[in-house]
Amino acid sequence: MTELHAADAAETLDPENWDEMRRLAHRMVDDALDRVQGLRDRPVWQPMPDAMRADFTGPVPLAPTPLEAIYGDVTSAVYPYAMGNSHPRFWAWYMGSGCVTGALADFLAAIDGSNLGGGDTGANLVDCQVTDWLRQMMGFPDGASGTLVSGGSMANIVGLTAARNAAANVDLHQHSIADMDMPLRFYASDQVHNCHTKAMNLLGLGSKALRRVATDDAFRMDLDALRSAIAQDRAQGVTPACVIATAGTTNTGAIDPLGAIADFCRNEGVWLHVDGCIGALFSIAPQNRHLVAGIERADSLALDLHKGLHAPFDVGCALIRDRRLHRTTFAETAEYLQVATRGLAAAEFLHDYGPETTRSFRALKVWMMLRHHGVETFGRILDRSIAQARLLTDLINSEPELELMAPTATTIVCFRHKPDNMDETGLREHNTEIMLRVQESGLAVISDTTLRGRHCLRVAICNHRTRDEDLGLLIREIVRIGKELRRGYSPIYNGVRS
Repeated sequence: MTELHAADAAETLDPENWDEMRRLAHRMVDDALDRVQGLRDRPVWQPMPDAMRADFTGPVPLAPTPLEAIYGDVTSAVYPYAMGNSHPRFWAWYMGSGCVTGALADFLAAIDGSNLGGGDTGANLVDCQVTDWLRQMMGFPDGASGTLVSGGSMANIVGLTAARNAAANVDLHQHSIADMDMPLRFYASDQVHNCHTKAMNLLGLGSKALRRVATDDAFRMDLDALRSAIAQDRAQGVTPACVIATAGTTNTGAIDPLGAIADFCRNEGVWLHVDGCIGALFSIAPQNRHLVAGIERADSLALDLHKGLHAPFDVGCALIRDRRLHRTTFAETAEYLQVATRGLAAAEFLHDYGPETTRSFRALKVWMMLRHHGVETFGRILDRSIAQARLLTDLINSEPELELMAPTATTIVCFRHKPDNMDETGLREHNTEIMLRVQESGLAVISDTTLRGRHCLRVAICNHRTRDEDLGLLIREIVRIGKELRRGYSPIYNGVRS
């Protein structure tokens, strides 16, 4: 063997000096804990300078770089410009704020290195136990099944795929949807998340297969409108395949009337899927579990565990009432993937319950977090988030220049700053500028949305680090910025500045 070949044979990705790696790893952990502990003293978000941004356009690295130097770049050019969702005053998108226990679990899962597609392993047992715990937490019956996925969007896709296959009158493992006798229709409120439109396209049905149902004044699905839509479609030779009820809409946090929709679906013989990515876990909140009563009657349910459980990204869960149907929807045979009676393959293949053959060890963080903190702790935090949304609503109602834009159903509050003599176009510009100034100040991060043509600010409270006083600080800052901007404006009438 030549000297070059001998060097190649000895090459590995393990550290050359384990003591140096250990020292740097300990420093990374210490720095990370310091970072989380000091979050409140840092800006929630800040834009990256253009000069630093340009450093991310360099060529691919062909030669090694010392890990300590790379870590220096992480601390100087990545960490300071994070999204900010771990910060106590991040209330923009509804995504959760992370958890140290879960972060440590992700490291341990990566070291374990198991592929959760299958295998007789401890990781497999952890995954199965986590999905069974979630089944129990949601009140699903014995025999129901679950699969861990990347997040809520994929969990919804898993549930809707099962619904499609249940409604089809052909075997969609062998045939195309073009071979079905009648087209399928899915029904959701006009507040449904856009992942369901993506699902229709991925399922080969097209976005027209999703019929939007009107909502009431509280942005909940109107049952009479649903009943009328299904009757119309049946009369026109369309098969009603699935009703998608939402437990916590993205815009306002509204919860569709789950019990009444479950009764209707049972009487009509239609699959009920619940998008519970925001609100399903209210089931474990002792003071507010009544808000999602009836969710346990769904045929399928999507959960987003980096929201209500604050698990680090990414992890979601799809629960299916009919385990057999769940498995037959996704299972495919292959000569190189056969369950054995002995050895590594002597366990059920978990990839038979979803689209991914390669599955990360997502379950470990959920398993460790639930055991470390206990389900009751997460339930109390959810109750507190709902209480904080109500507190924020009271603060808004007490300010003459602030206007509540939707009923506060759960943990999302929609409102705007509304000076006199300003039309809708002006109000949109005015409130957008308020939102941007709040973000750019580093004080807080909020978002905006449009409700039936009216623009507003949106605060989504999914943060176990938020304190009541943070919400008061936000309102004072919005009022201050609003007044400051108003002094610089000319009155706007009908979209024209005078």
